[in-house]
Amino acid sequence: MSETNTTRGTIEAVLPRALYRVRLDDGEEVTASVSAKARQVTVRLLPGDGVMVEVSPYDPTRGRIKERLT
Repeated sequence: MSETNTTRGTIEAVLPRALYRVRLDDGEEVTASVSAKARQVTVRLLPGDGVMVEVSPYDPTRGRIKERLT
């Protein structure tokens, strides 16, 4: 099983096809989708919201939003 890198980030933009542009705390920018677990609970994500992102070990420009931070 591969290791995943989970970091904090801020949503920069809402993109088509349920994707989001997220700027991570270390300055990197990734394109992320919402995880199935987070999709079960209706969560509205807007630019400026803080999120926890799991960055793919295979493609560091892609990620999955695990949860919205308050």
